[in-house]
Amino acid sequence: MDSWPRLASEGGKTHVGAGSGGYFTKDDYRKIVEYAAARFVTVVPEIDLPGHVNAALASYPELNCDGKAPPPYTGINVGFSALCVDDPDTDRFLTDVLCELVALTPGPYLHIGGDEATTMTQEAYAKVVARAQAVVSARGKTMIGWHQVAGAPMAKDTVLEFWDKSTYAGPDVVKALAAGHKVILSPANHAYLDQKYDADTRIGLSWAGPTSVQAAYDWDPGTVLSNIGAASVLGVEGALWTETVTTMDDIEYLAFPRLAAVAEVGWSPASKHDWSGFSARLGAQAPRWAALNVHFARIGDVPWVAAGPRG
Repeated sequence: MDSWPRLASEGGKTHVGAGSGGYFTKDDYRKIVEYAAARFVTVVPEIDLPGHVNAALASYPELNCDGKAPPPYTGINVGFSALCVDDPDTDRFLTDVLCELVALTPGPYLHIGGDEATTMTQEAYAKVVARAQAVVSARGKTMIGWHQVAGAPMAKDTVLEFWDKSTYAGPDVVKALAAGHKVILSPANHAYLDQKYDADTRIGLSWAGPTSVQAAYDWDPGTVLSNIGAASVLGVEGALWTETVTTMDDIEYLAFPRLAAVAEVGWSPASKHDWSGFSARLGAQAPRWAALNVHFARIGDVPWVAAGPRG
């Protein structure tokens, strides 16, 4: 960000565990957007606020209510950081960062996060979400927020994203959907691809899992939440957070084959879903993925086809 360069130089200098961290330049981001667009994919960027902001607070002391920057954080706990609500620097930060991101993003959506801000009062949380939403909306984008933003004032086109492993939505979400808002479903026990496949999986988390390939397939977006109807569902997302991964091989190992399962759930009617038929078709992908050097997991009750010689 040109306006807040220390977000990269300071906020991006660490990662989970240790190490040198990293960041994307604006040119990197433009290339990602261009690459995606050529494949009919729309990039939806996310800036997770008002929690999940320790890197920003460590980069700029003025974003802290006491004017003191906390040390950089390399753990995986969340919810302990928060923007200072009534500080003018916070408003300037939100405007600058979100406007720069909007200018780089041709797609219609911008995700502002909104989850796990556990140290904030509901009033303070709602203020920050409303301010971020105002910036996004004023520049012609539709805001997406994790389902907790349903507890804050929302523009009429704001989209929610549900990530919990619950079987029902809370009253704020139900009320928002009744008012016409839409929801993207990422139920953690089905669609979080960062979860272990089973207890012996070498990487991944397990707070919502383990999540087998069949668990990633055997759910219906129209009924997975008992108090939300299919008409309110905009789509699904398979999420892959990277606390435990360091290489593309790690990413591919967690994503494949479960990404194929989530894709079929999202792109085909529930009446056509059949684990037996899907697992057979999935197993037939093994030679293709092997030829493409995809580091997939040959795991689960899937009849994997042996890969032949490459040519």
